Amino acid sequence: MTTGDDTKAAGEEMYALVERLYPLCRSITGDGVRATLDIVGEYLPLRVHEVPTGTRVLDWTVPQEWNIRDAYIADAAGNRVVDFAASSLHVLGYSVPVSATMPLAELREHLHTLPDHPTWVPYRTSYYTPDWGFCLSQETLDALPDGEYEVRVDSTLADGHLTYAEYVVPGQVADEVIVSCHVCHPSLANDNLAGIAVATFLARALAEQTPWYTYRFLFAPGTIGAITWLARNAERVERAVKHGLVLACAGDPGRLTYKRSRRGDAEIDRVMRNVLQASQRPHEIREFTPYGYDERQFCSPGFDLGVGSLSRTPYAGYPEYHTSADNLDFVRPEAMADTLALCREAFSVLDRNRRYVNLSPYGEPQLGRRGLYDSLGGRSDAKQAQLAMLWVLSLSDGTHGLLDVAERSGLPFDTVAAAADALHDAGLIKA
Repeated sequence: MTTGDDTKAAGEEMYALVERLYPLCRSITGDGVRATLDIVGEYLPLRVHEVPTGTRVLDWTVPQEWNIRDAYIADAAGNRVVDFAASSLHVLGYSVPVSATMPLAELREHLHTLPDHPTWVPYRTSYYTPDWGFCLSQETLDALPDGEYEVRVDSTLADGHLTYAEYVVPGQVADEVIVSCHVCHPSLANDNLAGIAVATFLARALAEQTPWYTYRFLFAPGTIGAITWLARNAERVERAVKHGLVLACAGDPGRLTYKRSRRGDAEIDRVMRNVLQASQRPHEIREFTPYGYDERQFCSPGFDLGVGSLSRTPYAGYPEYHTSADNLDFVRPEAMADTLALCREAFSVLDRNRRYVNLSPYGEPQLGRRGLYDSLGGRSDAKQAQLAMLWVLSLSDGTHGLLDVAERSGLPFDTVAAAADALHDAGLIKA
């Protein structure tokens, strides 16, 4: 059982991980991804996969690998007015190399700003169309005088690899739960790093237990990474993957938001609804849309997996999204700790949601002579616990799980699960 001190400590540790990862320049390929996975690898024994450029993955092809060493715009006096060294957001992601001198009027065609937020720097990419550019604040752009500027992007686009990593927590059964987060964004603390941190500490927590399901954690670039994993694991997906959860935007102060799977009634959807409602946390449950994070890949019609998405303020739902304002001041240790706690509660329910068969189905079995009523003596919830036993016995026909019992009875899942344990130990039901 976790305590308030445990939760606070976990939040602080996750924030420290976000701080370490924040300066790295990540993209869908390259050394920034590897450096990120190296740091996560200090917490978990990751298995890292390298998939060569040109590999066909479903309807996509693994692109060339992008790496960048330096980039800047310098004025006539040699002063760097925009500098990649100050923030990895300053360069358009996947910018091709450039070394030139040009007037401001020509340079403006390659500059990206946010006029509505003049002090913020936007995050922009050009993964699949060769281009180059810089991102800067509108305030900085407005202060640039006309004149000639030196433009330099010291990058490479070359055949290499797409990199992703897995960590598996063995369970009592081979059936798998996927937990996925994306590792492709540069210095964005909430949309990227908070999800990585929560996934890392969730994996560590599960590894200290003996869960029912096998949990497979996937740290991969968004879209192309998930597609690559699905292409390379089609047989596993069909045979073993039963449930899944995508983690993103896991550290902002907003309320928790769960986005249902494409199915809408997958077991993970029902579990998340039950746990969020029972916890009385402020929350929102949204219907599936084919736009967002990698739940859209796992839920695509050919795979149709029961995978939902958990965030706090959802995709593009906060002004700081994909800007320099999504920084270390925006994410909160207590918010990440709360997201982690919710995940642990949900997976506890998922792991215990078994189906049972009543071994004494003809009439109500005598609970008193088996000591089941005596075991409730003195409990403040004795009446509720007794009612839970009767509900479990009534619905243990091999087709209803404990979550069905909780939903139909209106009783807390933990009470229903405890009743099932007692009845199982008394020999009245079997899994």
